[in-house]
Amino acid sequence: MRGPLLVVIAVALGLVACSKKSGTETKETKQPPAATTATGTVNPDGVRKIAIEAGKEGYVPDKIPGKPGEKLMLVFTRTVEGECLAELKTPDGKLVVLPMNSPVEVAVTVPQDGEVRFACGMDMFTGTVVAQKS
Repeated sequence: MRGPLLVVIAVALGLVACSKKSGTETKETKQPPAATTATGTVNPDGVRKIAIEAGKEGYVPDKIPGKPGEKLMLVFTRTVEGECLAELKTPDGKLVVLPMNSPVEVAVTVPQDGEVRFACGMDMFTGTVVAQKS
C-alpha cells in the first residue's frame, strides 16, 4: 500500500513542479539602469568617473548626462571579443584601443549645450555625453 501512495505523491509533486517551471520560462528583458548626473564617483579634483561596459549590448550606459562644462573620466572596459568594440572613437576624434577586460580612461568635458558622441571603431555602437541644464 505504501508503494502506490509514494508513486501518486511523486507524480503529483512532479506535475506541480512542471507547472511552476513553465510559468517562469518567459524571458524578461531587463533594461540596465539609466545613467544620471549622480552616476559614478567624484574624485577629490572634482572629475566624475563613470564606468562604461563595452559588451554584447554595446556601451552600457550609452547616454551619460552631465552639467555643462563638467569634467568626466569615462572608464571603458571591453567584455566581448571582436573587432568592432576593440577600438573607441572618442568625442575629439581620436582612436583608442580597448583591450579585453582592461579599463581604459578617456577624459571628456560635457558640452555647454547638446551632446558629444563616442563610437566603436566601426560606428556600429555609439554613446553620447549630454549636457543637462538644471
